[in-house]
Amino acid sequence: MNNKGISAIEDEIVEEFELFDEWTEKYEYIIELGQKLSDLDEKYKIDSNKIKGCQSSVWLNAYEKDGLIFFEADSDSTFVKGEIALLIRVLSGQKPADIVSNELAFIDKIGLRQHLAMTRANGLASMIKQMKLYALGFQSQEKA
Repeated sequence: MNNKGISAIEDEIVEEFELFDEWTEKYEYIIELGQKLSDLDEKYKIDSNKIKGCQSSVWLNAYEKDGLIFFEADSDSTFVKGEIALLIRVLSGQKPADIVSNELAFIDKIGLRQHLAMTRANGLASMIKQMKLYALGFQSQEKA
């Protein structure tokens, strides 16, 4: 279970990316993170879990346990899988309200957004939006 807050995890990621001088090294690291991400169970690779607005196929599943939201995902692109691995690392195991309100500043701090083509940037935004929508859904269930 993740006991760290979102900002502490973001700081760790920023520190990791500071070890690289070139963007190509960062890009390779993101691909490596994607290769390490556990495969998503085939039963979750369904159309309703597919993120709209991504050039690649990305499936995202979310579930709630003990008031925290957990994410698992997969993609047919190792780079995109690396992006979602970073998002999962930051947001999985957090409270719904914290997920919804977080700005994910690490994305700009590591230079990810500025190095993405427009279609990839849109895909990243779609992944973040879907994760926040899941969190909002769980948050509204808590209040019901």
